[in-house]
Amino acid sequence: MSGHSKWASIKHKKGALDAKRGKIFTRLIKELTVAARAAGGDPDMNPRLRTIIADAKQNNMPAENIKRAIRRGTGEEPGVSYEEVMYEAYGPGGAAVIIDALTDNKNRAVGEIRHILTKHAGNLAETNAVAWMFTKRGYIVISKKKAKEEDLMTAALDAGADDLRDDGDNWEVLTSPETYPQVLEAIKKLGIEPDAAEVSMLPQNYLKLEGKQAQQMVKLMDALDDHDDVRHVWSNFDIEEKEIEASLA
Repeated sequence: MSGHSKWASIKHKKGALDAKRGKIFTRLIKELTVAARAAGGDPDMNPRLRTIIADAKQNNMPAENIKRAIRRGTGEEPGVSYEEVMYEAYGPGGAAVIIDALTDNKNRAVGEIRHILTKHAGNLAETNAVAWMFTKRGYIVISKKKAKEEDLMTAALDAGADDLRDDGDNWEVLTSPETYPQVLEAIKKLGIEPDAAEVSMLPQNYLKLEGKQAQQMVKLMDALDDHDDVRHVWSNFDIEEKEIEASLA
């Protein structure tokens, strides 16, 4: 079973307990602004924007905040300009790490991320040092308690999903980035709320970490997740679930 899926699902449970609404809203505002700037403010013509709006509504963001962020992206309102940045790094034990960020100050962001990596036995890597180990995929995790395999498979595959995988306590639905929005919508129409859902960078192979390196890796992932500019962190580590839970306790 993949460390990635365990991290995604445990992070979701942890987030449900200690989510900082302000940080969630800040991230969503940045994403709305960037998506609108890239492909326009009409969600019917901008699938990426449509997905982020749905995420914002799910997190109870006021409609006016959503509209204002979109208007900033299209230039109808003044506001801070954010840039998308992808950092590549190595974590404890040589695990590959990709950090997806949105920032208004690249120099500040890279300095702070470098500091977090160094503190947790990691370091920044050169461009393309680890990115080749990952593939961009839509990735949806659903607890087996929430869905029957046959119902989930029918809905997901009919909506364009590539695969449904068994990962112990969870189902993993894999899609192309293009079909991700409609697959996620089809799953939610069944009345199922995923434990994790994102367009993700999935590793082609996994690196087993144990003991001290496993603990350091989980603390690194948690620290990067907490950074205000960081949207997503992906890694190819494989760690036993009990070690991840012990580190987050």
